[in-house]
Amino acid sequence: MIKYIRSTPVSAAEGIVFDMFKQIKRDFGLVGDLFVMHSLSPSLLAGVWASLRETEMVGIVPRAIKEAVATAVAKGNECPFCMDAHSTMLMAAGESDVARQIFGGRIGEIQDRKLRSIVEWTLATRVPNSPILQELPFTAKEAPEIIGTLVINNYITRMVDVLLTNKSLIPVKNQFISKITKRLVALLFSSNLKKKKTIGDSLVFLRDAQLPDDLSWASSSPVISKAFANLSAAADQAGEADLDDATRSVVKQYIDEWDGAKPALGRGWVEQVVRPLDAPSRAAARLCLLTATAPYQIDDTLIDEFRAFFKEDRQLLNVLAWASFTVARKIGAHLTVPG
Repeated sequence: MIKYIRSTPVSAAEGIVFDMFKQIKRDFGLVGDLFVMHSLSPSLLAGVWASLRETEMVGIVPRAIKEAVATAVAKGNECPFCMDAHSTMLMAAGESDVARQIFGGRIGEIQDRKLRSIVEWTLATRVPNSPILQELPFTAKEAPEIIGTLVINNYITRMVDVLLTNKSLIPVKNQFISKITKRLVALLFSSNLKKKKTIGDSLVFLRDAQLPDDLSWASSSPVISKAFANLSAAADQAGEADLDDATRSVVKQYIDEWDGAKPALGRGWVEQVVRPLDAPSRAAARLCLLTATAPYQIDDTLIDEFRAFFKEDRQLLNVLAWASFTVARKIGAHLTVPG
């Protein structure tokens, strides 16, 4: 269930949002809250859907590998809903043991050598310049799909952590019932995973956009390049719409220098970073910094402080999206891509 913003319900969607929801239901199996929360901004929705679909859901890399990457991202970012969702998708892809091994920190028990090395690499991507990142455990041809899956899920985990009330895909307290339900959901998705999907179908919703240099890992794939060029443009436009230059500069500088470590539980560090800004900008910058580095720390008080200056739901969506994609693209930018 979505909190803090009132998005367009699936039943009330019109125009391009209706068309996107129709394709999402066809290819993903349902129009989940991830997509509904972006419905206030068709350009963001188009960028998110295309980037997710064209990396994780189609292509040459087995779906199980990409779901393992998504699961590892969820684990590293401590997003309970995403961990539950992707472990279910791993189960649907026939790799339920891998999810348990990732969550239990037993990566060495993953039997498939390539899958194990990709999971280890994914878990290391949070820390810039980690030695393990100097050599990718996949080919140049596979890079756009795998790095794209990594980047889009770093965006998604932050948005979901802030805007969803549910901390589980299956919010049932009884563990036995939860396990049975999860298996049924995995069975339902397994048939969807096997359904043939045409690469590039989502591009019909996109505009021409230039791929930024920091997303050059996507350049060898015209389809994935266009998806991320559009998401980048939409996120930049979202930030420019509601954040002034000073706010974006302060936040971006912090994210550029961030070493991936978990920030302290207190917010003293946040106040130090936002001190040069005026009151509205401080409220926005606080939200951006915590969305990027510790979205699980965002609470009603922080949202209320932001809402005192930014009244519209779309403004909240814009700011969260800009902050989430700013850190996601930074994580992808420091990866070495094989030539």
